[in-house]
Amino acid sequence: MKNKKIIHVFITMNIMLSPKDEEEKLILSVVDELMEKYKESYWLDKDQKREFPLEFLNEFMELGLGSILIPTEYGGAGKSIRLACLILYYVNLKGGNSYVLHGHYYNTALLVKHAGKKIRERYFPDLGKGAKVLSLALTEPEVGSDTTRIKTFAEKVGDKYVVKGHKIFISRVKHTDFMILAARTTPYDTVERKTDGITLFLVDLRKGTEGIDMREIKTMSNTDAYELFIDGLKIPEENVIGEVGKGFYYLLDLLNAERFMIAGEMIGNAEWFINKAVEYAKNRVVFGRPIGSNQGVQFPIAEVYAELSALVAYYNEGLRILEEGKDTKVIGNYANISKYLASEIAWKAGNIAMDVYGGYGYAVETGIERKLRETRLYKVAPISQNLILAYIAHHILGLPRSY
Repeated sequence: MKNKKIIHVFITMNIMLSPKDEEEKLILSVVDELMEKYKESYWLDKDQKREFPLEFLNEFMELGLGSILIPTEYGGAGKSIRLACLILYYVNLKGGNSYVLHGHYYNTALLVKHAGKKIRERYFPDLGKGAKVLSLALTEPEVGSDTTRIKTFAEKVGDKYVVKGHKIFISRVKHTDFMILAARTTPYDTVERKTDGITLFLVDLRKGTEGIDMREIKTMSNTDAYELFIDGLKIPEENVIGEVGKGFYYLLDLLNAERFMIAGEMIGNAEWFINKAVEYAKNRVVFGRPIGSNQGVQFPIAEVYAELSALVAYYNEGLRILEEGKDTKVIGNYANISKYLASEIAWKAGNIAMDVYGGYGYAVETGIERKLRETRLYKVAPISQNLILAYIAHHILGLPRSY
């Protein structure tokens, strides 16, 4: 973290997720100050213009907030995924859209855990100074969530890998320094275990995008997503992350981190919606009294608040287990259930806020409809809610597989 005078004091009262020590409180105070500068009006303007929030991202990185997961010997803060989750939560709680940040954190987490010495020595110093790891090129149009069947192929030619393939819904590619690319290095039909033969590569986009054509995909919210057509992309052999053919197992760690992070974001959105609904219900007067005095308004808000409070207790327990490095399966259980419940509760809270605001909630200027659109994404991505239910059924309850 760079030294910076703290103007806004971070207060833990009335927020769901709190810092655990003075250092975390200090870091979150820096986030608080940043969000005081980039208020809800900034995010609304970016949404309406469909512009990438580059000013916010650049300042976030300049403050050292992007390097919190990088080990201290490379210039980072050496902090845990838990703190990254808190930062994402707080950005959303203050009315921002942390979609622009979470890819940086979960990609960095993967590199910290699985990148070899050459990648660490060559790239980690830059990452510690704020270079951006933002994109994961995994999803393919004909494959979806069946990751083992990806068709993008990397062929070894001399000391390089030459890649050909097709990726879709890849976020923030035009505004990133690095991309983690998943490709098969052994064809699917030749491996004994379908999870073998996938390799992860670190692609340095600072050197250009030769071999990659991209098309922006317009979506329901301001997501900055792209379709990638890859043909002839050359990646140095030393940019293989971990072992060749073992990338699927590294992805499990990344996806667990990703789901915890998204759960934190959705807890932030849910709390933002609840706060908005409560404030409006207290001040909106109809028939001579605040609408919040009516149980028909009170009860839905109170119900979703109770659900959110229960989730936060479960979520915090999951983060504790993650920090302790428990069994990957146990961590996966907490990650999946947290992501599922947080997405459902945030969506419910958003619709309740819309109902409380009535017609005003439908107006762009309140920000309710913007946040509702942003929240809706996480009921289908990066993993659909039904696939999480299938995971719970198969892996936790022991029911027969449905696919």
